[in-house]
Formats: sequence, structure tokens, C-alpha cells
Amino acid sequence: MEEFVRKPPVKVGDVRSVKIEALGSGGDGIAKVSGFVVFVPGTNVGDNVTVRVVKVLKKYAFAEVVE
Repeated sequence: MEEFVRKPPVKVGDVRSVKIEALGSGGDGIAKVSGFVVFVPGTNVGDNVTVRVVKVLKKYAFAEVVE
């Protein structure tokens, strides 16, 4: 079965408003942008936050809360 590969819907520097849907094993908040997972440290489930993307990998990205 071939895996569907697409370009991530975010890039480094993007600022997005997201809702934290879950917590990862490391305690980082997990949000999704067009189904793409974004990890956001220092957040809790249910938080609505504005984040800046700081690192983008094939399957997920990392972002920081914009103060």
C-alpha cells in the first residue's frame, strides 16, 4: 500500500490560530492544520492559541505560542 505524500500545509514562520486537541507523550499540546499535526509546548487541551511555526518535518511541525 503506497503512502499518500503531500506537502505540509504550513511553513516556518507561518502564524496560525489553532485549538489544542490533545497532549503528546512529552506534554506538548497537539493542534491540527488541515489535518497536519502541529506540536505546541506550554499549552493545554482546549486552549485556543495563536502560534508561529518554528520547524516543519514530513509528518508534523513544531510551533510556539505568540505572546
